[in-house]
Amino acid sequence: MVQIGGFLAAFSLTLTIATAAPPAAATPIKIVALGDSLTAGLGLPAKDGFVPRLQAALTADGIAAEIANAGVSGDTAADGLARLDWSVPAGTDAVIVELGANDMLRGLKPATTLAALDAILGRLAARHIAVLLCGMRAAPNLGDAYGEDFARIYQELAGKYGVPLYPFFLDGVAADLKLTQPDGMHPNAAGVGVIVERILPKVQELIARARAQRAS
Repeated sequence: MVQIGGFLAAFSLTLTIATAAPPAAATPIKIVALGDSLTAGLGLPAKDGFVPRLQAALTADGIAAEIANAGVSGDTAADGLARLDWSVPAGTDAVIVELGANDMLRGLKPATTLAALDAILGRLAARHIAVLLCGMRAAPNLGDAYGEDFARIYQELAGKYGVPLYPFFLDGVAADLKLTQPDGMHPNAAGVGVIVERILPKVQELIARARAQRAS
């Protein structure tokens, strides 16, 4: 009877510990969405912006993740670099980097954008933070040469740092008047839905990478 009692006590203790300490996989991955107005949700009710809609999609899929919106309208890649340290606080597991659209709209040299994004990815890598890099395309009126150089920024950096790349953040939305706001650039609520649906697999890949990195 003493042996049975000891076994039951040990079993009870084990059960208590297992209940009190959830497995690491259930701990939400902390993500920061570092970007410009496309991340911030310019022109939309808060609930219809990119970050809330992506958060809702992950929750619906049963994925434990918390996304902080670090989008600032008008930011260039250099602006994102300047505020990187306080926009991505300690404890962040992963960052979605969506920058470059304003560089392109201002006609900045692709080399300038490349240097700023390179610095961002380098500093995040040094902090062992997983990254999803979101690309941008140049407007046709800037010419073929500029467009090719601009697109190459994201391909080059994704390869250099070994991070997943979502080639064009506005894929399926750009130039579609049914999916954009009156300015013809920013997505409306329906457009955000398209973006979230298309980028979701890459975000899931990012989360898997962050979990593996946390466990290592």
